Amino acid sequence: MPTSAPAKASSPEQPDPRSVHGVLDRHFKISERGSTLPREIRGGFATFFAMAYIIVLNPIILGSAKDMYGHQLDNGQLVTATALTAAFTTLLMGVIGNVPIALAAGLGVNTVVALQLAPRMSWPDAMGMVVLAGFVVMLLVATGLRERVMNAVPLGLRKGIAIGIGLFIMLIGLVDSGFVSRIPDVAQTTVPLQLGTGGHLTGWPVLVFVLGTLLTLALIVRKVPGAILISIVAMTVLAVVINAVATVPSWGLTTPKWPGNPVASPDFGLVGEVSLFGGFGKVGVLTGVLFVFTVLLSCFFDAMGTIMGIGDEARLTDAAGNMPGINKVLFVDGIAVAAGGATSSSATTCFVESTAGVGEGARTGFANVVTGGLFGVALFLTPVATMVPSQAATPALLAVGFLIMSGSIRQIDWSDYTIAIPAFVTMTMMPFTYSITNGIGMGFITFVVLRLAVGRGREVPVAMYVVAAVFGFYYLMPALGLT
Repeated sequence: MPTSAPAKASSPEQPDPRSVHGVLDRHFKISERGSTLPREIRGGFATFFAMAYIIVLNPIILGSAKDMYGHQLDNGQLVTATALTAAFTTLLMGVIGNVPIALAAGLGVNTVVALQLAPRMSWPDAMGMVVLAGFVVMLLVATGLRERVMNAVPLGLRKGIAIGIGLFIMLIGLVDSGFVSRIPDVAQTTVPLQLGTGGHLTGWPVLVFVLGTLLTLALIVRKVPGAILISIVAMTVLAVVINAVATVPSWGLTTPKWPGNPVASPDFGLVGEVSLFGGFGKVGVLTGVLFVFTVLLSCFFDAMGTIMGIGDEARLTDAAGNMPGINKVLFVDGIAVAAGGATSSSATTCFVESTAGVGEGARTGFANVVTGGLFGVALFLTPVATMVPSQAATPALLAVGFLIMSGSIRQIDWSDYTIAIPAFVTMTMMPFTYSITNGIGMGFITFVVLRLAVGRGREVPVAMYVVAAVFGFYYLMPALGLT
């Protein structure tokens, strides 16, 4: 169960409804969901620190690519666009969706934009395709199709999605911390990953991660309030001290050093630099539609899996696994995709790192208000916001990965192979292919095929057939010469 803040703990004392606390409690249903204002604040901070790396990483991915004219996006403007969009969409999700699910530029989608779209058109054209994908997502929500797809997923498969996300974020934490690293292709081995560097754990950064993981788990076992946030802060302080007194070749994306000038002026030069239909003139209508489809598919199912997993972990779902008010959440997600394109920060989507905040006790959208506010502050204090090294933040992902798995794995009917095998495929393919979308797609296809194989095809909702067919086409696109 989540660390220090069980969802159904003893009811906290009701605040005065006339006070500011009372107004917040009533709007966000903080007491109703068994949470407290301090838990929501801690959760908001934990989520921010767990995903603040995106302010640095997204500009690196997008800024390293060139469009068909050889133009590159300005790094400073990308930092501003990334923080601005994360702040706006996270706040919107908190106020409207009332769920503790933060949003920022989607990893994977930004690679598609940088490496597939931009080289064949201008940057405004590529971002226009992202905006169009967001419009399609909103249309699917407005027509009820997106909710029907989510509700058509069997409960056992939903639990498989949640577990897969738990394993996926655990692997993200191991890789981002340097505890696990990729073996270069020049090694000519079929083994893709190794422990540390060269099969050994070496260096101060890895030590910070190991100590942070042990501290986080020890605090969770002792049910200490604020376990995850305490660990992040403590390990950041330790990392700053180590960096000051020792020689550390590299901490990765962020160096734990207090910046000489903590204030940075935001540059909004990329906001609004969008051409909605210009890309179709460059690549043709069919290719343009396929580009929009590729962005749409990734955004649609990445967010779907994340919403399911976090909603389940935060106890926001009913007995059937459905989340009340899900349409508001899905619509905001569609707005976020379009907003990412409109600011040239790439498609914005729900972040699995939000589980760090849920693990800290967050149950409502007020945690998002805190996280979004911190992204807003980061517009002006980017050097400070990005001083937390991944080695200090990623232990939270390992701890939350365990919490998600322990809460879901027993709810899968392992005696029914038509559910158990698709759930297994889903939960393993997410980390092994480093993609939530791939895990969902392969699990859905397996579910449909196995139900047909045992003569239970009539039990499969029509929406599942449609989605499985869409994924099948998506995987066949390279073979058909459509990518």
